[in-house]
Amino acid sequence: MKIKSAEFVVSNSEVAKCPNTLIPEYAFIGRSNVGKSSLINMLADRKSLAKTSGRPGKTQLINHFLINKNWHLVDLPGYGYARVSKKDKKYFQKFITDYFERRSQLISAFVLIDSRHEPQPIDTAFMEYLGKRQIPFSIIFTKADKLKPQALERNIETYKSILLATTWEEFPNYFISSSTNGIGQEEILGYIQKINDNLSV
Repeated sequence: MKIKSAEFVVSNSEVAKCPNTLIPEYAFIGRSNVGKSSLINMLADRKSLAKTSGRPGKTQLINHFLINKNWHLVDLPGYGYARVSKKDKKYFQKFITDYFERRSQLISAFVLIDSRHEPQPIDTAFMEYLGKRQIPFSIIFTKADKLKPQALERNIETYKSILLATTWEEFPNYFISSSTNGIGQEEILGYIQKINDNLSV
């Protein structure tokens, strides 16, 4: 897939105010500071489509971007650590779950995982939530350039063994990415393109 156009549409904190269209959506979510904004900019081949920040928890709204005039990339708030009050954390969590449970345009989610770390309970719990709700998702292991190939492979295998030993019968579909080197761009966009092509048949 070639990205010919990528434009910001709207930011809001209410699912009811999301774009009222039939355009398919792909939502990106992960723990704060997982590199989500950088990944979105890399996928869209734009330097500043999504706002990046050294401060975790920067994204605190549902952000819609229209890609190639035919699908929405949705940037969701990070779960987990963010420098906000407990009240606000509950608020963010509510509209995240509202989005996943009420947004009929959602085709698939992408759960971002920092490839440098061992499986975190908050990540596995969130994927379990998606599984129970039967919400399709793929994993994107980010920051692959920060590890040597052997270490990256070892960390992913650890992830597989833990998930398969607990909740999952099959390991979810996954991608390896690096916003720095552009790793994963072609594979992730190709995956979205394939789904969109099947939707239009």
